[in-house]
Formats: sequence, C-alpha cells, structure tokens
Amino acid sequence: MVDHIAKPAIARGEYRQWAEPFAGFAELPNVACKLSGMVTEADLSGWTQEQLAPYFNHALEIFGPDRLMVGSDWPVCLVATDYAGAIDLVRNAIAPLSPDEQRAVLQTCTKHFYKLEPGSET
Repeated sequence: MVDHIAKPAIARGEYRQWAEPFAGFAELPNVACKLSGMVTEADLSGWTQEQLAPYFNHALEIFGPDRLMVGSDWPVCLVATDYAGAIDLVRNAIAPLSPDEQRAVLQTCTKHFYKLEPGSET
C-alpha cells in the first residue's frame, strides 16, 4: 500500500520529481494507493482542489480506480482541513468517474486489499 500518494512536495511544485517514480509503484500489480495526505503537502492554508487535481488525475491514470482507495490522513489532516474536507476532496476528484468506479475508490479497493468481508468484526 502506497500511503498518501507517496507524499509529493506539492507546496514546492515538484510534480515531475514525484510523478515519474510514483508511476513505478503502479507497475506492481499487488500494490494499491491511498488518496490521502495531499493537503498537508500543499500550502496548508491556501491549497485548492485545482492545485491538487494533477496529482489525483495521475494516480487515477496509472493505478485506475480499482487500485485506489479513499483516505483522510486524520488527525494529521486537521492542520489544513477537517475530516469531512479531506473526504470531500477525494469525492470531488472522483466525481467524473462512473458510479462503479467511484464505489471502487470509496469501498471496493479497501475491502479487497484489507480482505474485509461484509458483516465481519475486523
């Protein structure tokens, strides 16, 4: 599992330095990625959805929705947004996807990766 999309230096604008090595993780079929942690890598008080969009888009392009899962980075995210804001950020980024693809990011990938069964107590 790649946590926090591998912590790109968003505030410093280091997209390329992150994007190329990050793509290597997607070449490994057993690796998935959490869409989280971006707000704490951006300008803590001035980040925007548009600023983070290229990072979301690259992750979606290389991993696909079946190998991405929502994450909040709570409580660390609280320095830049609240829990709902962190989740809404992901929901907004995946809004253009089909309902099945959105469900993959919001539920299915997590259930598959962590081997969670409906009704289990894990």
